Amino acid sequence: MLRVTRAADRYRGGDPAAGIDTRHAFSFAGFYDPENVRFGPLTACNEERLAPGAGFPAHPHRDVEIVSWVLSGELTHEDEDGTTTVVRPGDLQRLTAGAGVRHVERNAGPEPLRFLQMWLIPTEPGGEPAYDVVRGLGDGVPYALPRTPAVLRVRRLRAGERAVVAGGRPGYLHVASGAVELTGVGPAVALTAGDAARLSGAGEPAARAAGDAELLLWELSG
Repeated sequence: MLRVTRAADRYRGGDPAAGIDTRHAFSFAGFYDPENVRFGPLTACNEERLAPGAGFPAHPHRDVEIVSWVLSGELTHEDEDGTTTVVRPGDLQRLTAGAGVRHVERNAGPEPLRFLQMWLIPTEPGGEPAYDVVRGLGDGVPYALPRTPAVLRVRRLRAGERAVVAGGRPGYLHVASGAVELTGVGPAVALTAGDAARLSGAGEPAARAAGDAELLLWELSG
């Protein structure tokens, strides 16, 4: 199975009047498609665009793993005890909501902020909340979520370079920047920034970059 979601086909949400523009790849908030609720444990892949000063005030989460990846600008995160962290391009942020947590996310910088936020359902509910930031996640370095059967790899490719996708497991490929050609799952498919592909694990999928490109590769099961 290969299912491609084009950037232009994502559901538009957020609150434009408040400087928040969101592009949803899955059912989320006021948008519901019974055939597009989740892919394995992955249940959200939102591209958030926040104007300077815009953000999400204190709000709760539970029983979800939240991974954020900044595309441009700076994401300021504040946890329940007031600790503030600034996340920049190349940094991976992970919030384990556990049995319940509250946090704030905002654009406290002078430039527009664009970031991806991906939600995954843990295999077991509850537990203690946890927070992690990896500064400058290396190319191809696996990041395994502690409570889900999911591994994230970030690939940074130059023109003509090729990356194997998902390694035989079900996978979700999101093109963060640039353009690639996806092969090994039928006819070649061109993907550009904001496009995503869901892969069943069959075949030998690989992505070849047309120029400089950054890819987020989720290896999934369940």
